[in-house]
Amino acid sequence: MLEFNTQPFNGYGVKYSPYFDSRIAVAASANFGLVGNGRLYILGLTPNGIVAEKWFDTQDGLFDLTWSEAHENQILTASGDGSVKLFDISLPEFPIASWSEHAREVFSVHWNLVSKETFLSSSWDGCIKIWNPTAESSIATLPTHSCTYSAQFSPFSPSVLSAVSSDSHLRLFDLRTPASASNHLVLALPIHAPPKAGPGIAPAQGVPPSEALTHDWNKYRDGVIATAGVDRAIRVFDIRAPGQGPRAVMQGHDYAVRRISWSPHLPDLLLSASYDMTCRIWTDGSNEEALAGGEPLSFGGGKEMGRMGNHTEFVTGVDWCLFGAEGWCASTGWDSRLMVWDVRAFMGS
Repeated sequence: MLEFNTQPFNGYGVKYSPYFDSRIAVAASANFGLVGNGRLYILGLTPNGIVAEKWFDTQDGLFDLTWSEAHENQILTASGDGSVKLFDISLPEFPIASWSEHAREVFSVHWNLVSKETFLSSSWDGCIKIWNPTAESSIATLPTHSCTYSAQFSPFSPSVLSAVSSDSHLRLFDLRTPASASNHLVLALPIHAPPKAGPGIAPAQGVPPSEALTHDWNKYRDGVIATAGVDRAIRVFDIRAPGQGPRAVMQGHDYAVRRISWSPHLPDLLLSASYDMTCRIWTDGSNEEALAGGEPLSFGGGKEMGRMGNHTEFVTGVDWCLFGAEGWCASTGWDSRLMVWDVRAFMGS
């Protein structure tokens, strides 16, 4: 396990470069993001450990980040002052572009993985904005009418995006549809609705809605999305059958789940980061079900495969390395520590 200290800043998000397996970026905030400046770290993995290649200081805390899918040296940040900033790590310390249309904190940014020509941001102001990095203003605004903690483009379509919000809904937007009164909204799925009875799923009562803080698209199965948040449970949905409820529910965290990420190497593996100071590795059960002759996600399975408990404060960010042997990941948290580790070393722990 490798480690880097981000003091006096507290980590909020971490992302591996999609171009280099030795480069990691961390978005951090002073005073746990409550007040004060932010810092974007660009870190390199070297034979001598993790070193800071560069950093950018910002006037407000940073809550999220995403690498450009079109330029290997460019990276976006989400800021507490409502701005989205684009940095080029090969240039001086100032951002090369900045957008300030959001009325409140920006908590999520994500680059379009398919077309690579647009990116999005979501905010506590209850809306998602679509941007082109060459335009001075946003090209679309999608209202959610609730604090939107996480938004992402689909890895399978350049026009489809999703979001989870404080009102306990998973929303799906399709930019190919007429805007009309729905503002491209094609699905609003209540996350805490009870799952329908079926093989392996007993009839259940609904649970009280709570804030959804994070979600992620499965990289191998189009339409499969995992959500998590304040109620500590990770739910896996197939949006092609929204009326069936969650196909898997994974429980075990002691406090809210702050970030989840599907593996880029294995279709059933999921990584989570929580306020209980642990990162946990899960399988949604789909691989075992397929081997048993069942349809993937048909039995409502899922279980914890291991956990990493070396953090000493809230864990707020986690990401997988896209390269090399499956299992390498990075995590960051309010203990001002970035850790790079191999999930295989913690499987079964």
